[in-house]
Amino acid sequence: METERGEAHQLEEYVDWRNKHVDKPKHGGILAAAFVFLSETFENLAFLANATNFVNYFYGFMHFSLSVSANTVTNFIGTSFLLPLLGAFMCDTFTTTYVTVIIFAVVELLGWVLLTVQAHFPSLKPPACDMGNPSNAGICKQVEGGQALMLYTGLYLVALGVGGIKGSLPVHGVEQFDENDGKERKLRSNFFNWFLFSMCVGSLLAVTFVVWVQDNKGWFWGFVLSILSIALVLAFFLSYTRRYRNRIPIGSPLTCIAQVFVAAIRKRRLNPNDIQYQGYESEPTKVNSSHLHRTPQFRFLEKASVVDPSAGGAESPWRLCTVSQVEEVKIMMRILPIFASTIMMNCCIAQLQTFSIRQATTMKTTINDFKVPPASLPAIPVISMIILIPIYDRAFVPLARRLTGKETGISHLQRVGVGLVLSIISMAVAASMEIKRKKVARHYDLIDSSQPLPVTFLWVGIQYFVLGIADMFALAGLMEFFYSQAPCRMRSMATALSWVSISMGYYLSSVLVSIVNGATRRFGDGVGWLSGNNLNRNHLDRFYWLLCFLSALNFVNYLLWSVWYTYKR
Repeated sequence: METERGEAHQLEEYVDWRNKHVDKPKHGGILAAAFVFLSETFENLAFLANATNFVNYFYGFMHFSLSVSANTVTNFIGTSFLLPLLGAFMCDTFTTTYVTVIIFAVVELLGWVLLTVQAHFPSLKPPACDMGNPSNAGICKQVEGGQALMLYTGLYLVALGVGGIKGSLPVHGVEQFDENDGKERKLRSNFFNWFLFSMCVGSLLAVTFVVWVQDNKGWFWGFVLSILSIALVLAFFLSYTRRYRNRIPIGSPLTCIAQVFVAAIRKRRLNPNDIQYQGYESEPTKVNSSHLHRTPQFRFLEKASVVDPSAGGAESPWRLCTVSQVEEVKIMMRILPIFASTIMMNCCIAQLQTFSIRQATTMKTTINDFKVPPASLPAIPVISMIILIPIYDRAFVPLARRLTGKETGISHLQRVGVGLVLSIISMAVAASMEIKRKKVARHYDLIDSSQPLPVTFLWVGIQYFVLGIADMFALAGLMEFFYSQAPCRMRSMATALSWVSISMGYYLSSVLVSIVNGATRRFGDGVGWLSGNNLNRNHLDRFYWLLCFLSALNFVNYLLWSVWYTYKR
């Protein structure tokens, strides 16, 4: 085992900012990771403050309908979490994680500048309208033309920047620790917990202070704070430039995957049991990977590493791959079902940025005469995670480590599974709370009134709390699972799947809303469950029960795949 680790250490090549080989005492370590945590805190502050409150911005200022506003938010967030694949691909293929973070931080900064300019000048926005009569198109006109172009350009520049940073920053941080050093290897294991903690600190500032500024001082000042936040990201990240460890990219992981599939297809008629395999001895010395043990799954891919005696000499990489290269592709194929099984949970989380916010706006939002912005509701799960993450990392993990003998306490897949179970519970709670809210509306005859219901919005906070704990288990566990299991050459791409799962969840939410509205309109009483802008007449509770049922089915699917999964050796 130590020999394999030593070989991996010799193969991995790290450089400093001048492309010179690193000196371990001078480069990397916990201080370098601390600057990554600071950068993520302010990056998440800029992103989440708007992600949680954009539904009100689109509805109240751009004059979208409630369902269009919700879908615009989920599409924006979904795109933001899909684009980490692009940032990760750049890290693995073309440039270092350090350079990638800087490039995409500048892109995000430009996006916030555009949105800030639009929020400041009335001529760049649709005219204000009477929100009591939003159906009057002459008074309440939806954003269009050049104004819409400016809105979407700024919005998706932000999404591109967010995606690139999230695809590169966590990998940059975890690579500051040497996995061949026992002490630093444990710090690597703890890194993702504290990366999530730094996200939560930024989130707490976002959904309290920045959202308050947006609601009370105006969206212009809210966007200005986002600009300042990204400027601080660049300042913090660049300030430790001389001490970072930067892994040299070694070529496209997509090319490696394609070569294995092409070679396997070309040699589909050969029998791997009768012909010699291409061994480890011809592994390229620059590949960031130790030798991987052969596994019995996906046996058809092994034909890619079979030497064809009729070839009469050396074969091209598109006809002959090494055993380790084949195993790398097998690992990625084993990861994909686990990745797919987490999408449903993120579909549930998507409701916290859309319908749950609108639920809160119909309720009493004052606490002792202090008016709380409904978009600050995500502070509830964030505060719970800020409290629970240190307890989990400093108390639970060491205890579980002694009981199980595992470095991570419980396995990555067990941790993700806990998150999935909690997401099921959260949707059941959300449905029950919506039933309670509508009963209050009927009891006080406020079905068609814009007056807030005489019930505190904190009831909605229960579903936020449960989903927050679910996210604590699932997101950090999933990131560490992908990073630790992925081949070295594919680590950025694999880790990015954690964010892509969130993206797919938000896209799935948009699709489900459209399908549910269409199906219930056609087969029901002619009105969709989620149609219109009056939540009191909608059937959001039924939608939440549907999500609960689908999440339960998804958990059964996850159990089957997690039992089938074979950990990398």
